[in-house]
Amino acid sequence: MTMKITRPPGTWLYPVPPVLVSCQSTGPANIITLAWAGIACSEPAIISLGIRPTRHSYDIIRESGGFVVNMPKASQLELVDICGTISGREYDKFKECGFTAVPGNLMRAPLIAECPVNIECRLTQVIPLGSHDLFLGEVVWVHYSEEFAADGRFDLNAADPLVYGFGNYYGLGELLGRHGQSLRRMR
Repeated sequence: MTMKITRPPGTWLYPVPPVLVSCQSTGPANIITLAWAGIACSEPAIISLGIRPTRHSYDIIRESGGFVVNMPKASQLELVDICGTISGREYDKFKECGFTAVPGNLMRAPLIAECPVNIECRLTQVIPLGSHDLFLGEVVWVHYSEEFAADGRFDLNAADPLVYGFGNYYGLGELLGRHGQSLRRMR
């Protein structure tokens, strides 16, 4: 039997997708890099974001009532890191990173044209948790670039996905199987 090492509580869910969340209220648009992002519900489709109340985007999202989750490519790692290390209070992150802001269908926040996937969300709830508040957003539109379509479906591998864990960024590995296939092999 393998011995287990026990650690105090921490953020051990890995890997997670680092996302670029764009937001806009009455001022200029901003982008925040977040690793605490995930799917919270299927029907209705709800995305969760963990955001520190001290972050510039926190108030923008609360005031505007919406945001866009932009899924970057691994090849955009440097830009993802820039958006996570400079403040929108001092910099125009769209300009600093050379990103193109594209109007969405419903939210005021722009899509980032250079990201393969853009998910427009309407803010439904903010739950205080501790160091971060949990923002829940209902998905109202999903956009993806034609170049990442294969056989009428989104091609995750072509989108060059980026993942994050323990303070490091990684590229996503090879396709190992599809949901439900392992049960068929066992029977």
